[in-house]
Amino acid sequence: MIVKNLMRRKGRTILTVLGIGIGVAAIVSLSALADGFQMGYTALISGSKADLVVSQPNSFDLSMSSIDEALLTELAPMPEIEQISAMIQGYSEAEGQPFFFVFGFPEDSFVLSRYIIKKGAALNSAATQSLRGRPLLLGTAAAEVLNKSVGETLRLGATVFRIVGIYETGDAMEDAGAVILLKDAQELLGKPRQVSLFYIKLKDPELRERLIQRVQRRFPDLSIGGANELAEQTSLADFFQGYVWVISSLAVVIGGVGMMNSQLMSVFERTREIGVLRAIGWRKSRILGLVFGEALLVCLGGGVLGSLIGVFLIYVLSSMTIFFGVSLSTLRPQQFLTAFAVVIVLGFTGGLYPAWRAAQLQPIEALRYEGGGSGSKIRRLPFGGLTLQSLWQRSTRTALTLFAIALTVGGIMAMEAVIRGAFKEMDTMILGTNAEVMLRQANVSDTSFSAIDEQILGKIAALPEVQAVSGLIFTAVTMPEAGGFFIVQGYAPNEFSIQRIKVVEGQPLQTNHQILVGRMMMETLGKKIGDTIELSGVRFRIVGIYESKVSWEELGGVITLRDAQSLTGRMRKVTMAAVKMRNPRDAASAVEKINRLFPDVHATLSTEFSSQMPDRQSTDVMLNAISFLAIFVGGIGVLNTMLMSVFERTREIGVLRALGWRRRRVLGMILKEALVLGLLGGLAGILFAFVLVFVLNQAPMVGGLLTTVWEWDIFARAIGVATSLGILGGLYPSYRATRLQPMEALRYE
Repeated sequence: MIVKNLMRRKGRTILTVLGIGIGVAAIVSLSALADGFQMGYTALISGSKADLVVSQPNSFDLSMSSIDEALLTELAPMPEIEQISAMIQGYSEAEGQPFFFVFGFPEDSFVLSRYIIKKGAALNSAATQSLRGRPLLLGTAAAEVLNKSVGETLRLGATVFRIVGIYETGDAMEDAGAVILLKDAQELLGKPRQVSLFYIKLKDPELRERLIQRVQRRFPDLSIGGANELAEQTSLADFFQGYVWVISSLAVVIGGVGMMNSQLMSVFERTREIGVLRAIGWRKSRILGLVFGEALLVCLGGGVLGSLIGVFLIYVLSSMTIFFGVSLSTLRPQQFLTAFAVVIVLGFTGGLYPAWRAAQLQPIEALRYEGGGSGSKIRRLPFGGLTLQSLWQRSTRTALTLFAIALTVGGIMAMEAVIRGAFKEMDTMILGTNAEVMLRQANVSDTSFSAIDEQILGKIAALPEVQAVSGLIFTAVTMPEAGGFFIVQGYAPNEFSIQRIKVVEGQPLQTNHQILVGRMMMETLGKKIGDTIELSGVRFRIVGIYESKVSWEELGGVITLRDAQSLTGRMRKVTMAAVKMRNPRDAASAVEKINRLFPDVHATLSTEFSSQMPDRQSTDVMLNAISFLAIFVGGIGVLNTMLMSVFERTREIGVLRALGWRRRRVLGMILKEALVLGLLGGLAGILFAFVLVFVLNQAPMVGGLLTTVWEWDIFARAIGVATSLGILGGLYPSYRATRLQPMEALRYE
């Protein structure tokens, strides 16, 4: 009977299943990306056949781990070690791919044996060594997406490499990247004489603990342990996983509200039928089970459909991009089990109220039900025309639909306001340096990867119109005692850009191994001036406390530029630079001149720096994708609601048609209701956005740090999205209403 009931209302069932399916597809596909990223790191480290790994402790990401390559000469002679190999990992831009994995190894590395050559020659082969140029091994997945083969060239950043071989490891992340020589990778990533880690193969596994103790005693600022331990410490993977659940939850909740709405409408529509069942002896528990069963079956159908859509999305993405090693091989049973666990919970929660309401119907009252609304006494608003009265008569359905629209609109608004707030704070920080021009590395996919050589800064400082150039470094390290990460900024103590850091207690930076700590971080750590703080194995003495108008700056500290370069492994490199002009009116011409003379850097006016950051562009793409997903799922919910409204009011529409209403007037009535529903949902979404930001600001380690920018176009976009949801959701239902014939509609039961 459950299946029969669902099939009697195919349109509503299909729409509900589709809405839930989109949410499930988001869980499956995004989880596959996140899990693939985590599995890739695990395979990269554990698949090396190394017994131990030496790395920089508490690195936010493996690409941020930095160790002096010279340590190899001190580690290699240790009696427990049979072989040792350096490795550097990072990201680069590669011919349309913004995030491309790059792995650098010395040509005699024992780890290179894990890269099975499918075509061409190995990196350490005699044939490769005899070639001119920079050799590169390309993963099979990358070769397919980039449409490259052996003998062709590949541009990474501003450097051209010659593809000497195509390799395969079986790991999606590694197969989506490239392997190059260590010295080439160090130059490409802006980390001269630095490596991410050392792989160690022991002479005897029983020597493991002895070597760990020896290394810890001799190099207390390094981390040594097993491969799996290092992979689990990668904070970026956890951050990515959290992002996945935020987006997936939004889609699932919107789909779940649509499912509850659909089930509730099913109960309203079948009030008389339920009355008959109760009259012939069905108990409340049996009615409850019937409605619950329908809800669970719909959710399971959404789970199956969503799983198929998720697999299809991964397949399409794997043929178009190599972002984080996306591949069908990253799909795991756990992702599908998680998705189905979510839909089962959704089925129970979404079916709870409709099932309870159905069970509470009294047989006599239910048999008297004539359709429309909820079967209760008609309530009228003291104001408003036919449109508002119609929505009010079905207040439960209207409230659920408004909730779905509010989630869609409010979630998008909150994300956009927070993102704009972050970039506004970046503007505040940049403008606080009193520089007219800002510099970053050209052709980078993310500002965090930017690395400008100080020699270039010296040449720019020598230009006649330039008064001074000041470099700075930004990075982040994991700090378990702070419950998250620690933002690190590096400035030269004697340059003008550090003057924006306002020290409120203690003294300014004077020399290396000193640190200024933000007020909020000091309170979190319970430290005081004179104490020490450890960042990635390096100790710094706290000499001062600063406060900032930029909220996130107080979640970290400021060290000298030289210390920051050592911490990040980017010696003589900076993330960005501030340029102070002799005459501020020369700034525009200086930007053009610098970009022409120094193609390795990208110069822009300080007031335009954040808007031209590659981070801003990738963020806009992400926001648009989220908006599309939310609008699609929310639109299905509105469509479902308005379609149920037409079904429920079939006889009413028949009466109106019999009284002379033309099809155009019926069309306008339904569309107007959908439009008003969308507009009201938009207003509710605006309120929800403010509430959501307030709640987020109460979370630990956030505590009011989220700065939001509420500009007029955000509100305009919110109303536009809500209106679009109403119009798109009302088109087909209004069309269907106009196709009803008066006589057939009057016979509708």
